Amino acid sequence: MSSRLVEQIGAHSAAGASASALSMQIRALILDGRLTVGERLPSERALAAELRRSRSTITRVYDLLEANGYALRLHGGGTLVALPHAPGALPPVDGATKAIDLSIASMDSTPGLYDATVRSLPRLAAMRGTSGYSLQGLPELRDAIAQRFTQRGAPTSADQIIVTSGALNGMNLVLATIGRRGARALIEQPTFPHAIEALRRHGYRMLPTPVDVGGWDPLHLMDLLLRARPHVGYLIPDFHNPTGASLTDESRSRIAATARSAGTRLIVDETTAELDIDRGWTPSPLAAHSPQIISIGSMSKIAWGGMRLGWIRAERDLVDRLLAVRPSFELGTALLEQCIAIELLDDMPSLSAHVTSRLRAGRAAVATGLDAISGLQMPPTPGGLSAWLDLGAPVSTQLSLAARERGLVLPPGPRFATGGVLDRRLRIPITLPPERTRAAIDRLRLAWEDVCEGSVAHAGELPRATVI
Repeated sequence: MSSRLVEQIGAHSAAGASASALSMQIRALILDGRLTVGERLPSERALAAELRRSRSTITRVYDLLEANGYALRLHGGGTLVALPHAPGALPPVDGATKAIDLSIASMDSTPGLYDATVRSLPRLAAMRGTSGYSLQGLPELRDAIAQRFTQRGAPTSADQIIVTSGALNGMNLVLATIGRRGARALIEQPTFPHAIEALRRHGYRMLPTPVDVGGWDPLHLMDLLLRARPHVGYLIPDFHNPTGASLTDESRSRIAATARSAGTRLIVDETTAELDIDRGWTPSPLAAHSPQIISIGSMSKIAWGGMRLGWIRAERDLVDRLLAVRPSFELGTALLEQCIAIELLDDMPSLSAHVTSRLRAGRAAVATGLDAISGLQMPPTPGGLSAWLDLGAPVSTQLSLAARERGLVLPPGPRFATGGVLDRRLRIPITLPPERTRAAIDRLRLAWEDVCEGSVAHAGELPRATVI
């Protein structure tokens, strides 16, 4: 079996790489968090055998990592991952330049958040005589969430809703309740990185199915369901993160029916479902096509990331099971956030209009910036959090490293996948204010130029005509 390091690097991409390029790839994995500080790296002999490279090449790779502070060799104890700077610190950037972080695709708070908070206070004050615990969530909030599902085409009652402390919290509650260690899980590739981590933490083996800006391959997805019969599947059908694609109603119906036949419980992430700019059509929630589908949602993308409030929509018997498990790690969701959410959901038209306006401005700023970068182009992005760029060559990891040197935190494409693939892809958030986006894209341009100049000299992966 391949070591985790080889799976992350990819044996194919390592085949012709120099020792310097290999050390840079490993450094990128460390900086991106895919290799953790203190983790033991394979022995030089084992890594050389796995990559089919000479022992001297791998020795040189580890020498470079150690010289730059990214590895620690212990006499008789192997080689450990390290960092050359304080825990949590970014690599140095130019002078006193403050880093721009593109690893978080989220907008700042809606202008109505303050007023909604003020309006919520009498509601909160009225609850002072209660215990303050809210295991399933306030009835009025659950009713508002259920009504929103119903309006979108999936009839829902309040007793099908559990209010959670964010969507990821909801997913972990679902996996803690129905999870099966060692079972298979279908996931999209690319997908939300923390969902991959959650599934791994609960012991699942990944079965990826491809998604791109043009959408899914429904035949591949359904064939995978029927052949492998995974225990669970995790899908983002609306404004997929990071590609921005949306499943058609026809595909939703067929996938839901196939999953039911395969015995697969679909966990549908709807955190991006309300982030429409100009899709031009409105599909029904995937949950409208099967009662067995579990939906998770959140206020973080439409209101503010600081509002740690989400929800689960499921069948009533599963809701009972979820509520039985929840007290083992959480006794409910904060009441203040719930009271604020009631106020915000009461005026969804205003909230949606703000989201659309902000995303449209962010998308335009990214498109304008990319127009000035030779070799990069804005893909179709009808909504969602980000643009999913095709770099034309597997240089995303190199670009991520170069971007850090330019004061830009930019997760490479493999961060959104399993097994180190998608190194020719890059996610650019469209959620920042335009002026911040312009500054970020300007730094991206400089990093891109750095990579283009260096890649010809190193690996020849980018033909000069492609990028200049």
